[in-house]
Amino acid sequence: MATTTTAPLKQLGAIDRYFKITERGSTVGTEVRGGLVTFFTMAYIIVLNPIILGGVADGTGAKLADGDFAQIAAVTALVAGVMTILMGVLANFPLALAAGLGLNAVVAYSIATIPGMSWADAMGIIVLEGLIILVLVLTGFREAVFKAVPHELKVAISVGIGLFIAFIGFVDAGFVRIPASLATPVELGIGGSLSSWPIFVFVVGLLLAIVLMIRKVRGAILISIISTTVLAIIVEGIASVGAQVPDGSNPGGWKLNVPHLAGNWGMPDLGILGNFSLLGSFRNIGVVAVILLVFTLMLADFFDTMGTMVAVGGEAGLLDEEGNPPNTRQILIVDSVAAAAGGMGSVSSNTSYIESAAGVGDGARTGLASVVTGIAFLLSMFLAPVVAMVPYEAATPALVVVGFLMLTQVTGIDWKNYEVALPAFLTIVLMPFTYSITAGIGAGIISFVVIKLSLGKAKQVHPLLYGAAAMFILYFLQGPLRSWIGF
Repeated sequence: MATTTTAPLKQLGAIDRYFKITERGSTVGTEVRGGLVTFFTMAYIIVLNPIILGGVADGTGAKLADGDFAQIAAVTALVAGVMTILMGVLANFPLALAAGLGLNAVVAYSIATIPGMSWADAMGIIVLEGLIILVLVLTGFREAVFKAVPHELKVAISVGIGLFIAFIGFVDAGFVRIPASLATPVELGIGGSLSSWPIFVFVVGLLLAIVLMIRKVRGAILISIISTTVLAIIVEGIASVGAQVPDGSNPGGWKLNVPHLAGNWGMPDLGILGNFSLLGSFRNIGVVAVILLVFTLMLADFFDTMGTMVAVGGEAGLLDEEGNPPNTRQILIVDSVAAAAGGMGSVSSNTSYIESAAGVGDGARTGLASVVTGIAFLLSMFLAPVVAMVPYEAATPALVVVGFLMLTQVTGIDWKNYEVALPAFLTIVLMPFTYSITAGIGAGIISFVVIKLSLGKAKQVHPLLYGAAAMFILYFLQGPLRSWIGF
């Protein structure tokens, strides 16, 4: 009897030591719960990535996987699962990865559609970008640039991402949306009114998460997601709300998944794995065009991950005095490999997800949470109905709550010192205003460099920041540069 009871305890002890669970003030149960919260908060990518990639014909007129959304969804889940587990095991950091939302749109609408470009060529560009970033990590360059960013800007990045993900939560739930009249950039609900069942479900989920969090209930965010999903299924069963239609005919419908218990179960089709051409794009669009496309993708990947790991590390209390997370190099290596892996899997560049902060907000502190999230992704290849049960409106309250938690770090910025306060301000506000983490970081770095130069304090700027500022200027001017090149 003693042997049977001690074996599991020894295993748990080994897991605890490897992931430093007790050392970081967590428990195995908390890590499992946090990992599941992260999964449910970002599981939308399994549905959304196929819609973005599968609905567009490439420059030769062909569709990815012949338009088979199920195949793209299965590989999306596979690559996300493997890379997230790798992040947990190698970097011991509660950060999940999946096909980058925004990057996939760039691949679909700005790269694959170039005349003569095939999907295999476009995915080859993604692989190239990932391999170049990996070289930059292995040579220490990417880590050096990250550490050259001033502490105040790192705090601003974390705060800006908090505001950004709260905004994402409101928009994805339909609580905030673009008005049909286009009279204002955004409005509350539909016509300024909270007049749909999905918005009601979101509000209930948000209030439940807030109350549970204030009452310090363990697993507050996961309880909110599960409870709100059950409510959504009941509402759909009674009211038959249906999905929002692209032509705008059902604005009060569910934003992405229609919550229901039915679904198709079966073995996943992974046929698009390895369907990439590493050098085909050079032949079809020329060397200069390929270099510009790789640079654009690389810069977004390069700095998005920087912001994400700072924000998640800050929320988890894992940053050192200079604002750096533990195992920075390992985090960046896995993220770089994930970019290339996404191209090799034909599902676009995989990158670190800020939604990981939802799991951290629910207590996750170690890589074990990432392992749990990764396993959930792998299971979702077979259990598609489970993923489809959770609508945006049930998962997004977690983003709003975590956005608030991240915003509390704003007190770490000296707002009376305009030299750092103004770059911090631009970093914070431009992330949600431009819907881009990269744009916010770029504005902060450029303004910081310009201010220091104008005050004759050039020596206070790390040399690498000059290079970063120059790269961002090129990034912001990519439209004119593309026109000049002719594509």
